[in-house]
Formats: sequence, C-alpha cells, structure tokens
Amino acid sequence: MKHLSERYELVHEKILNLLRDPKSEYYTNDKEEISYVLEDNDEYRSRNTFKIPKTASWQYLKDNAEQDDIKVKVDDAFDVIQELLTGYNPQLNNLLPRIFVRSELSPKQTGGIINLLSHPKFSEKENPESDILGRIYEYYIGRFAMAEGSGAGQFFTPGSIVRLLVEMLEPYKGRIFDPACGSGGMFVQSLKFIQEHGGNKKDIAIYGQEMTAQTLRLCLMNLMLRNLSFDIKLGNSLLDDKFPELKADFIIANPPFNVSNWHPEDLPDGDPRLFGPKEEFTTDGSANYMWMQTFCHHLSDTGTAGIVMANGAMTSNTKGEKNVRQHMVDKSMVDCIVRLPDKLFLTTGIPACLFILSKNRDGKDGIHRERSGEILFIDASKMGAMVSRKLRVFNDEDVSKVTDNYHRWRNTAEVNAANQSIPYADTDGFSKAATLAEVQKQDYKLTPGIYVGTESEEDDGIPFEEKMAGLKATLLEQFEKGEELKRKILANFEKL
Repeated sequence: MKHLSERYELVHEKILNLLRDPKSEYYTNDKEEISYVLEDNDEYRSRNTFKIPKTASWQYLKDNAEQDDIKVKVDDAFDVIQELLTGYNPQLNNLLPRIFVRSELSPKQTGGIINLLSHPKFSEKENPESDILGRIYEYYIGRFAMAEGSGAGQFFTPGSIVRLLVEMLEPYKGRIFDPACGSGGMFVQSLKFIQEHGGNKKDIAIYGQEMTAQTLRLCLMNLMLRNLSFDIKLGNSLLDDKFPELKADFIIANPPFNVSNWHPEDLPDGDPRLFGPKEEFTTDGSANYMWMQTFCHHLSDTGTAGIVMANGAMTSNTKGEKNVRQHMVDKSMVDCIVRLPDKLFLTTGIPACLFILSKNRDGKDGIHRERSGEILFIDASKMGAMVSRKLRVFNDEDVSKVTDNYHRWRNTAEVNAANQSIPYADTDGFSKAATLAEVQKQDYKLTPGIYVGTESEEDDGIPFEEKMAGLKATLLEQFEKGEELKRKILANFEKL
C-alpha cells in the first residue's frame, strides 16, 4: 500500500509538471482542464499505477497513526486498494485481505509500524532507485522461511542459489518462465541482473505458475513492488499446465524435490510435454523428470533452462526417469551439471544439484560456440562458507568461479580486462567438459565426480621418508603432551 501510494504521488507530480511545462503537449493554463487531467484514472493506469483516494493514501494513515481506530482505517484502506487492484488485474484478487482488525497487534503497535515505515530512508519518493520496499519485503520472506524451516520449501529458494542460476543463464531480455515460481525470487533476481548490467526491465516478459494460493499472493506482491508486468497463474504445473503454448527464452526454477504419488496416470494421452508414452517416461515414485520434460517443452528454439534438482536425479535408474535422462543426453539437451554442497537449503537436507538444459547448443547465434557433443560437469560440493551451524552460502567468489567456468566453456570467447581471450580448460577435481560418448559409457550417469576426478596436489619437493620422520616426531610430541595433561588431571582429582 505504501508503494502504490508513493508511486501515485510521484506520477501525480510528474503529470502536474507536464501540465505546467510550456514545451509539453500537456501544457495548459485552464484550471478546470488541469483538474480534469489530474483526476483522470486513465492517466495513471497508462503509467502503470493507480489514482489513490485520500483515505487510502499513506499520508492519511500516517496522520491518523495515533488514533484508536487505526487498525480499522488500515483495513478500510486495504479494501479500497484491493478494489483498484482487482479492477486492474483479476489475478490480484484477495491480495490485501482485512487482517489488522483481527490481528493481535494493538493500535499503538500498528501506529508504530506506520511511523517506522514513514521514515525518509524507507521512502521510494526520496530514494526512487533503491527498491527499498522490495528489499524489505524480500528480507521478511527470508526471515519467514527461516522460521518455517522445512515448510518453507514451497515458496523460498536461498538467494545465493538464485543468483548463481541467474548469473549462469544471463537473462538480459526475452520471456522468463518459472512453472514452480513460489514467492517469485527467480524473477526478482533476473530483474536485479538486468539492472546491474544496464538493461531495461521492459525487455523481459514474466510468466509463472504456482499451485498454492497463499504463496501465489507472496509472488504477486513481490512483483508489484518492482513495477514488473507479469502473467502468474494458479495451478499444478505437472497436471494442469496453464501455459501450454508458451515457449520461453529462459526457464529458471526450483521445483519441489522427489514428489511422489503425483498421479501421472491423470496425464492425457499424447501430452505434448512427454518424450514418449507416459508409461515409459513417467513414474509415480518421483515427479523430477516430469518437471524436466515440462522445462524442455517450454523452451524456445534458442532457450536455456536452469533448474535446481535433487542429487538423485543425476543417477536414478527408475525406468520412467532414466529414459528421460537418456533422451535428454542423446538429443543434446543437457548443457551443464553442477553439484552443490550440503546445507545450502534451510528447507531440506536432500543434497541438490543444478541442471542447465539448452536448445541453443549449435553455435549459430554467434555468441555461444557449438558444443552439441559435450556436457560440462562442475563439482562445487566443497565450495561455500558456513554462516551458521546449519546454513552455508555461496559468496561472490564462489558464484564467479562457477559462472566464469561455464561461460568460458559455453561462449565463443571470454575477454578479460586486458582484452585478452581466456580459453576454457578442465580443472582436476572441479570441472570437466565430457563428450557424449563418455557419458553414454557411464550409463548416462550425470554425477560430476565421475568425470572431474580428484583435485591435483602440488608436490612440495619434500622426500617421503623426510615427511614420515617429521610426522612421527610430531606424533610422539603429542603423546608426551597427552601424558603430561593426564598426570595433571589425576593430581587435581587427588586434591578434591
């Protein structure tokens, strides 16, 4: 509500300035005409905002923050804003339910929240490029995910994983699709990527599907706070694909892991997403590879997908899964596999990996080289830093190491700051560009460890006998210290 109110004020001021500017086609001295234009809802709708009535404005709530009925005033304002949102886009229905009167917050606490958010540092009018309210919202989604623990997996993907995926795919422009979009983190990170690289958010079109209504509302709010246009639908992507004709340039997703009993028998015969008969290309034991087929189906002829998957997907021998994996390898759809370290997810202890799938592997776009006979394997299982006993994150260096290796391998040439071309090279224990023949020889197993080998150790030049003598001396010294400590402990016991 604060975001929409402040955006209305900014647009109102912009229109007023146009009306006063002799060089503008809006210019007029007629007070009635000025008033008419400023009250015209279409003027605001054309600028992707709404004309906000006074009693629903943030300033009105701020002025009444100390009143005993402030909770009622907030809910009444929600009703007004909700009517505007629903009229603009039926998908936004019930985005702002009346919750304050029913909440346990006191009027004083409610007013305190309003006063806190009214501080200039939280104002988009004062900081139009800061995305401050979006960042606050994103922060609380993360905090909510931490509080929910394993229950948060349906709507939250850790930021470092989202960033890694987006940096690898580089979605500068085009159609971006997430059929398991949760709270919309993949879309928001894509926007950040575009802004960091001097792009325009109008160059992307966002499509998503989410099966949980409450999570869908989180996503819609997240996107609205960034003034993004979108088409997000409610439904189960596996059994009720709401975008059957969509061909996306980028698919970025973290679907639920290992979903069983998902009823593949309910799929229609001849479902266009399937690589073959559903009896051969699905299994009720896990939906992982139905997700894979969904992603491949929705990719454009030059599209690329980045997906978070359970590690088991790299080696599963279940017929309905291995058949899909074999088909993707043989048809040269698998571009890169990244094994991730443990403890990246608060929501699950299941080890995870990244699948990068692509239909843009023939090198005809002039940007990426021809690599249809290869798959890049990256073992990032030892990377990341522990920020708590239970959580690991990728820092900037980790993200750069993975993405740089992928881009050097994928692109025609990567150029450094000195304008020098940097060729890709395999790194023992970390990355390996394997041929399809090598993968087929390994029975289509996609675990990076099979291909990258072990990290080579530098020879320090010290002879083996000398090393052993040194280790033996150190061990004897530790034994002596242990005996001394034992004597001191026993002596202290004697004094008790």
